[in-house]
Amino acid sequence: MSFTLPDLPYAHDALQPFMSKETLEYHHDKHHQAYVTNGNNAIKGTEFEGKSLEEIVKTSHGKNPAVFNNAGQHYNHLHFWKWMKPNGGGKLPGALEKAVVDSFGSVEKFKEDFVAAGVGQFGSGWAWLEVKGGKLAVSKTPNGESPLIHGATPILGVDVWEHSYYIDYRNRRPDYLKAFLESLVNWEYVAELYDGAKA
Repeated sequence: MSFTLPDLPYAHDALQPFMSKETLEYHHDKHHQAYVTNGNNAIKGTEFEGKSLEEIVKTSHGKNPAVFNNAGQHYNHLHFWKWMKPNGGGKLPGALEKAVVDSFGSVEKFKEDFVAAGVGQFGSGWAWLEVKGGKLAVSKTPNGESPLIHGATPILGVDVWEHSYYIDYRNRRPDYLKAFLESLVNWEYVAELYDGAKA
């Protein structure tokens, strides 16, 4: 199975002013395209050829850095574009909100923990809301890693590589993370993944 770059689910300027057209042009059209191209080249002629993306991510970790780094970032970004939408943020759908409150005590506490994970990730990486052992948890990973390789299912992730926010926020990563949660997250998609992870 070769990787392909999907179109964004919205126009390049649809997430403004929280994420600029310029950021999406660089991040989706250049960075994500590079993961696709380099991933396809790295997989050619290896044991990973013909496997599903999730399988490649899980089995290449610790074995083949070129395959893993590109496949991992491709997997993360396929979801990242769907984790955002124009006029995002707002109230969490019922079942997801209940699960968040059960796990964190309140939606606000979850948001605090999520922002703290993103701010606390040294260098490049991701902050996550994951389902592990039937419970919701916040985690962070370096580079292209995700909860997938740590026995959990990611249902929300935010990219804290500098190319994700530097054009719009410069070094203000906390402001980017807050804007992501309050104005960009597609909670319906998160709820859909949560339902799938419980099944």
